[in-house]
Amino acid sequence: MQDFRVKTFLTVCKTLNYTRAAEELALTQPAVSQHIAVLEREYGAQLFEYHHKKLQLTAAGRVLQEALSTMAHDEKLLHERVAEVAHGAKTQLRIGMTLTAGEYVVAAPLAAYLTEHPEVRAHVRSGDTKRLLGLMANGEIDCAFVEGLYDKAAFAWDKFRTEKLVCICAPDQLPAAKVRSFEDLLGMRLILREQGSGSRAVLEGALAQRDLSVAAFADSCVVESLDIIKIFVAQGLGISFVYEAAVQRELEEGALTVIPLPQENLTHDISFIRLKNSIFEPQMKSLFKAVKG
Repeated sequence: MQDFRVKTFLTVCKTLNYTRAAEELALTQPAVSQHIAVLEREYGAQLFEYHHKKLQLTAAGRVLQEALSTMAHDEKLLHERVAEVAHGAKTQLRIGMTLTAGEYVVAAPLAAYLTEHPEVRAHVRSGDTKRLLGLMANGEIDCAFVEGLYDKAAFAWDKFRTEKLVCICAPDQLPAAKVRSFEDLLGMRLILREQGSGSRAVLEGALAQRDLSVAAFADSCVVESLDIIKIFVAQGLGISFVYEAAVQRELEEGALTVIPLPQENLTHDISFIRLKNSIFEPQMKSLFKAVKG
């Protein structure tokens, strides 16, 4: 059973504010401070500190957060597993997926896995990588397939697949002059995903390696829906960078075309991530192996 001080600690980690943590836990602020003080005495280390008037975790606090988050998740999952066995219910599996990974890469093999394992009931949640990491930290999902950037040292992870990011345009918008690199495209309008999107983060990282940014393009347009991006590009509104798997059908049908960039190599891994050192790691490995095929 989880110690109430652990719950207090994890809530302060989430809110980084003693007052908000107290409100969420229905405690007084002095009680929250006392719980943290007890943990600091127990572990012999300061867990939080103020930097420019903002509360933040110390290095020791981050180590404890990582360990206790996994323990809290495992306890919650263990309660569910015991109840499922006791009542003959299906096993609940809470999976997170970033949009591109979910819709175009993971959905089909996951569907095959669920067909072969009728004892499993999946709850799938979508969002950008940052949101899914937050859901995992709060124990709301058990694992996630993500294409965005994350701290690999903070999670257990496996590479699911390496995907290629391609530059797309309408067939009649293909540049007449030979295009070799980003610099040859700067005079065009760039249609891109919102901040937090995995594909945008990969693109911005590649641009930064050439001392460029999104602002270097003649114009830009932010669109949160990949389907709308594909329509905009097909209508000649501009170019975009998307994972090749997400536009395979449109490329085959001729609605979109790829602008080759021989001087750029835009690839990124889709990863299967979960909390480190979980007692349920064997089940997570089994799921990954089955879905990866």
